[in-house]
Order: sequence, then structure tokens, then C-alpha cells
Amino acid sequence: MKKTYQGSCHCGAVRFEADIDLAQGTAKCNCSICLKSRAWMAFIPSSEFRLLSGAQSMGDYQFGRRVIHHMFCTRCGVRPFAHGADGQGNKFHAIRVNCLDGVEPKELLDAPLKYFDMLHDDFKSTPAEIRHL
Repeated sequence: MKKTYQGSCHCGAVRFEADIDLAQGTAKCNCSICLKSRAWMAFIPSSEFRLLSGAQSMGDYQFGRRVIHHMFCTRCGVRPFAHGADGQGNKFHAIRVNCLDGVEPKELLDAPLKYFDMLHDDFKSTPAEIRHL
């Protein structure tokens, strides 16, 4: 069931809300940035994301093909979300579920979890090893 969640960076300068159905699944991948930051995400259409405050406190990091904007708070360094577009041009936000405020741990534990082998640009396959993700 879709629910509106509030989220933030660590210092609270960046605040957002997002309509997410955690039962639709969450994801982790093994690309270089997700691996180093232990990203755990829920993907939603950009129309279901609202930045409430902190635009002036945000930095944008891109790498590789520069198709995803990895947003971070320039005060505390936390990356609460990323955004981009898929191959068909559909805009999405990748919400860091660990940045959702007040979410019950059971909600996260019950959410299906998928793994993507983006280290090898393979969105359809699970990496050979996932224990470290």
C-alpha cells in the first residue's frame, strides 16, 4: 500500500516527502557508488517525490555516463535521494530508505529486496555475491 513518508538528511537541512509502496520492493546494487555508500533504495516516479526544504544545501554528484544525479547535503554529507530517467525517458527518484524518518523497522524488513549487478551494467541479474551489500 502506498504511503507518504517524510525523509531527511542527517542534519535536517534537506527534507522531502515521497509516496512509496515498500511492498513493491527495495533495491541494492553493486555499482561503485552504491557499494561504497551501502545504498538501499526504493524507486518511485519523480511525480511522487516532493522536496520540502534544503535545495540551497544540496550538491549534485554524477559519474560514469552521468545519467543519475546523486544528491547530497553539503552540510552533513548524507545522500537522501538520487534522480534520473530510465531508457524510455521516464523520470524517477531513488529514495534512500534509510533516510525515511519514523519508518518502522518492520516495514523495511517486510519490503522485498532486489539486488542488481550494475557493476557490470546488468540491471536484470543479481550479483554473484550479495552478502557485503
